[in-house]
Amino acid sequence: MYARPTLVELSNIWKSFGAVRALRGVSFDVRPGETHALVGDNGAGKTTLMKILSGVYRPDRGEITVAGEKVSFSRPRDSRDLGIEMIYQDFALAENLDIRSNIFLGRERRRKTMGGLLRVLDNRYMDTETRRVLASLDVDIDPGLKVRRLSAGQRQAVAIGRALAFDAKLVIMDEPTANLAIGKVEKLLELTERLRDLGIAVILISHRMDEVFSVADRLTVLRQGQVVGRFRSGELSESRISNLIARGLPDPMVRRGDL
Repeated sequence: MYARPTLVELSNIWKSFGAVRALRGVSFDVRPGETHALVGDNGAGKTTLMKILSGVYRPDRGEITVAGEKVSFSRPRDSRDLGIEMIYQDFALAENLDIRSNIFLGRERRRKTMGGLLRVLDNRYMDTETRRVLASLDVDIDPGLKVRRLSAGQRQAVAIGRALAFDAKLVIMDEPTANLAIGKVEKLLELTERLRDLGIAVILISHRMDEVFSVADRLTVLRQGQVVGRFRSGELSESRISNLIARGLPDPMVRRGDL
């Protein structure tokens, strides 16, 4: 049984888009410093659920609690202010800007000058912080490099670094290896484990069971907008999970309770 308290909990979440019910009473939680995989086929509701947690969508029904407090998100900024960051497949980086500028994009640090009459960008502070967060991930990249010169793996590290620069408590990764070459996947999985070492929770959305099994502490399986299974890593084989994703199981087989 886990001794760690719940960091984030979504309870009985419903969401429809017109006549399409994307989520039907989904409950999900994540604890500090764990990697929780959210798996399911296309259209299962994984990304919709995470967009609700990150403030992009508002649920039709249900509750969200963060550190035991009920919250409501009207916009992504509300979620980020509570330490929840979502990293999308395209990384949402500005290719024409350098790494430092991307880390602080929209949240630039400024300093006063000319006796407080002007506020200018504090490039020295942002450079130092960029180096700090990249070092915490064991990533060696010059903060002055333009993003367009980076590999997909390096861009992924910058996106994660952006989250860490603002004290993220939870990082959501949506299909993080989809755009990576095979040789770069292992590095990303190392970054995921590094976040765990830093005490940061990770929600990993992925179709790749080998990757999920290599890093996840727990797995929640969605099918057609509903939870069909909750498991600790290692409780079921990859083939059994894949079968559950494809066919589902009767309600009595859904794991609840101390998970």
